[in-house]
Amino acid sequence: MKKLFVVLSLMLMGGCSSISLVENWKNPDIVLFNANKVLIVGMAQNNDTRENFESKLQKEFTSRDVEAWRSVDIFDLSLTDSRKTDKELDDVEQSLLDKDFDAILLTKIIGSENRESFVKSISRWDDHQSRFNDDYLEHQGIYYDDNYYEKFTIYHAETTLYCICEGKERAMIWRGIIEITEPNNIDKAIKDYVKMIIVAMEDQDLVFTSQIE
Repeated sequence: MKKLFVVLSLMLMGGCSSISLVENWKNPDIVLFNANKVLIVGMAQNNDTRENFESKLQKEFTSRDVEAWRSVDIFDLSLTDSRKTDKELDDVEQSLLDKDFDAILLTKIIGSENRESFVKSISRWDDHQSRFNDDYLEHQGIYYDDNYYEKFTIYHAETTLYCICEGKERAMIWRGIIEITEPNNIDKAIKDYVKMIIVAMEDQDLVFTSQIE
């Protein structure tokens, strides 16, 4: 029942927001992973988008009684304004350990691609009685109509959960790859993306106990 609910949730979210989970990987050595203090990092050049995303995700964690902090409140500006070395990032991790953080949830856009789709033939998929003439006349625009195909962009985003527990390897615990189809409403896309992350992590028993019965 739990799995069915998750599948339906992802389908509904994908249907209304054109957001879909295409990869859901969990470290096979991990059964349960509990974290007491999580750093939420949204890598984005636009500061408003970054803050909006991290705030919405922080709210979801807080509502589940998990302490979560936004990177905008933790990272110095100097950390994000230029390329950093491996040693500098080790120092960042140690400072997080000193502040009792035990996990990082990192989200970023990893790529995009342009796609095309038919815009005129979908309504006829269930029509099995059409003649050649009807079919040809309806689709002859393929030859000369530049607008026959609808062009859109797919963004590939990745959210990864890392353990930064003292005395343990900085291991990847979970990774989700999510496709976002050219969102018209950025705020709504962020809300749905956050919901999808939460559902996927609950299903994998990561960070917080699932609310799904």
